[in-house]
Amino acid sequence: MWTHNTCIGQNLTISVDGDLLQRARALARKQGTSLNALLRGYLETIVGEQPGEAVADELLMLMDEHGGRSGGRKIRRDELYEDRVG
Repeated sequence: MWTHNTCIGQNLTISVDGDLLQRARALARKQGTSLNALLRGYLETIVGEQPGEAVADELLMLMDEHGGRSGGRKIRRDELYEDRVG
C-alpha cells in the first residue's frame, strides 16, 4: 500500500538452508545492499515480467480500443514517405 509517497510493506517469512542464507547475505554485502533489498528487487523483477503472449494480447487490445484514423483505407508505404523524400 502506498501513502504519501511512502511504501508500507508487509513482512514475508521464508525458510532456507543455513548455508544458502550465509551465501545470500554475502552476495548482498558484496553488492552493497541488504538481503531484504536484494530479495525485494528479485521479486519485483520476476513479477514485473510478462510473457510475450500476454504483451501481444495487451497490444492487440489497445489497437482495438484506439483505432487508427485511416477510415479503413489502405495506405501504401510510398505514400507515407512522399513528403519526406525530396
